[in-house]
Amino acid sequence: MSNTETAPAEVACAAVPFAGVLHPREVPLGGPRAIRVRRTLPQRERSLIGAWCFVDHYGPHDVRGGTGMDVPPHPHTGLQTVSWLFSGEVEHRDSAGVHAMVRPGELNLMTSGAGICHSEVSTSATTILHGVQLWVALPDEARDTDRGFAHFVPVPRLVGDATLRVFLGELEGLRSPVNTFTPLLGAQVDLDPGAEVRLRVDPGFEHGVLLDHGDVSVGGVPLEVADLAFQAAGTDRLDLANRGTEPARLVLLGGPPFPEELVMWWNFVGRSHDDIATYRALWEKGDDRFGAVAGYEGATERLRAPALPNATLRPRRNPWV
Repeated sequence: MSNTETAPAEVACAAVPFAGVLHPREVPLGGPRAIRVRRTLPQRERSLIGAWCFVDHYGPHDVRGGTGMDVPPHPHTGLQTVSWLFSGEVEHRDSAGVHAMVRPGELNLMTSGAGICHSEVSTSATTILHGVQLWVALPDEARDTDRGFAHFVPVPRLVGDATLRVFLGELEGLRSPVNTFTPLLGAQVDLDPGAEVRLRVDPGFEHGVLLDHGDVSVGGVPLEVADLAFQAAGTDRLDLANRGTEPARLVLLGGPPFPEELVMWWNFVGRSHDDIATYRALWEKGDDRFGAVAGYEGATERLRAPALPNATLRPRRNPWV
């Protein structure tokens, strides 16, 4: 998914000392009739959870009126995109030649490496579009790796009063086979009504809990829809409670504190202002670094990059590393 803001803010990606709940802001995804998404990461208070650097939550949107997702070809560098749906279907095309469908309960992970471009369009079969789009920053030694794509369907497993779908990493003995370039955790957690669950987690990881729906508290702190609760490294358990009479659904993210300085602007992750300026210039002139998407039939051939801000984009170091 693209960050389609026309004036994206500079994000100096670093974890600042913060513990609590991050609340989302709404941003449009696309043109004047765009769907709205709730962006919870990055924020001024916190820009990373492990290597997770971008969290969008969207829906449920009734798209039968033609207002679905239609994101033209757009670039990425230095990251992996993680697509996870609760309902609907999205057609993915990228410049590595991959043509795939994103469906509920199925992980689609795209590695940009040095450069890729892709498009995302909800299909005509979609009535309700609902899911999350996540980005993972690549460490310096891997940020110029080859383009890649992985697909995985995790088997749901009941753990107490919770159903777990582990799509990245390991949780409660469940492991995803999908390769990542830093240790990560990504899982959907469904809680029965009235459930109180204590999950065993890696104490070396930071964790974030994103609420999709339900009346849920994390460590006794209540969440609203699309809130992201943060738990710092150093704790080997995560306490979740569904205080309501209906099922609840969460997305659990985790990873060790990311030690590198990053700059994220628009759809690029780099290490300096010069990195970002170079990526933008190459995209605007159609350089082969990003390749081309075949088969996209939208009204706009490709997204144009916004203008750079009138200031130097500056990285920040994670003060907890």
